[in-house]
Amino acid sequence: MELEVIGQANEASGCSSSGCGSTDDQLSHLPQQILDKVQNHPCYSEEAHHYFARMHVAVAPACNIQCHYCNRKYDCSNESRPGVVSEVLTPDQAVKKVKAVAANIPQMTVLGIAGPGDPLANPERTFDTFRMLSEQAPDIKLCVSTNGLSLPESVEELSKHNIDHVTITINCVDPEIGAKIYPWIYWNNRRIRGVKGAKILIEQQQKGLQMLTDRGILVKVNSVMIPGVNDQHLKEVSRIVKAKGAFLHNVMPLIAEAEHGTFYGIMGQRSPEPEELQKLQEDCSGDMNMMRHCRQCRADAVGLLGEDRGEEFTLDKIEEMDIDYEAAMVKRAIIHDGILEELNEKHQQKSSSMSVPSNDPLIPANTRPVLMAVATAGGGIINQHFGHATEFLVYEASPKGVRFISHRKVDQYCIGNDTCGEKESALDGSIRALKNCEVVLCSKIGFEPWGMLEEAGIQPNGEHAMEAIEEAVLAVYQELIETGKIHESNAELKAQA
Repeated sequence: MELEVIGQANEASGCSSSGCGSTDDQLSHLPQQILDKVQNHPCYSEEAHHYFARMHVAVAPACNIQCHYCNRKYDCSNESRPGVVSEVLTPDQAVKKVKAVAANIPQMTVLGIAGPGDPLANPERTFDTFRMLSEQAPDIKLCVSTNGLSLPESVEELSKHNIDHVTITINCVDPEIGAKIYPWIYWNNRRIRGVKGAKILIEQQQKGLQMLTDRGILVKVNSVMIPGVNDQHLKEVSRIVKAKGAFLHNVMPLIAEAEHGTFYGIMGQRSPEPEELQKLQEDCSGDMNMMRHCRQCRADAVGLLGEDRGEEFTLDKIEEMDIDYEAAMVKRAIIHDGILEELNEKHQQKSSSMSVPSNDPLIPANTRPVLMAVATAGGGIINQHFGHATEFLVYEASPKGVRFISHRKVDQYCIGNDTCGEKESALDGSIRALKNCEVVLCSKIGFEPWGMLEEAGIQPNGEHAMEAIEEAVLAVYQELIETGKIHESNAELKAQA
């Protein structure tokens, strides 16, 4: 499964977790006290996101900068992207909602404040929420995500509230590039535009990052990849934030559909192609552990990454719930311990079994890697019908082992349990989203999509239903090797193209 060490080949290649399918690989160089902090944090650990849930509470409506990729919406239940919420909460409402979710979704481990504006531009609402949660729900990890403009003045307060994880969005370290991303900031009671504003923002971000790491607070850096604007520059960003102590870098694709009403969307700025994002992540990974499982969540997201159960916990529904949180904490502790025990057992069972032996004479030295898409409903297994998927996880199999690459969102093709609707456009979209994948693994697939996938050069495979993802991907890769389908070198493939 995603959480296991792939084998000694990965250690030799210097692969990191998000890149090689194992959080142990990614974080193995970190002290044990840090490993303990992230082992059940779905946003910081690639393995944990299959088993542990998170939630965001929208208590921070105001923002102190404007980004060309952002358009905050306050009553939008049909969009899943940062800055979007269905209802803004007071701190009291937020605490009540957190306790209700934690009681009903016991695998929830993390509460984050990420908007819909900037939490640190709403310090009273943000810290009131954290203060009450520290007292009433001490078993929940507390996180904050910020643009960093007000971070230095907030570090001392953050350190008082059991907050040991902070995410900073840093899209550049060059003010000239920053001026193309941020039209203005609001600083010292005035609006500052262009390069001057971007320079202040960058200085504040870097200062805050250093202050956090000096206090032992874990920092993840988010960066939005904007083709033609900061895509090549992000390699320098990665190098600098690592030098200041950030331990994880999340390079995310720009979301720029025109219907979202953002400046970039209206002006026709394109989003990166999956292969462009993957290449940039690879280029950055030499200097920084890369996060690849981010879902660019709403500011009121609830549940496992990749799902949203927020509609189950609206304020009116919470009012009808009878919550005994002390009893819920006991139950949560038992469930969390059980999950971690299961994961530890799986770690011990695997290791060398997850790598392809590179010295096998039947495996040519030039055997190329293969990308495979997986339909999963969670738990690290292949347990979803192709037509029911709203996203596919993409893995790379190579002689070095199996590693997680990315996730790709799609529109659901099938409606209901057995009947597929007339959704040719959704099926076409799914096939386009699987570009450069050679195999798709799922629990079941219909005749029509099977044929269309084959026509597109993608081999459907339903033979590994309910199996662990990485074990199944490895098994399919070995089958491809045995049948002689992937012996071509990269040079031969380019010549054929």
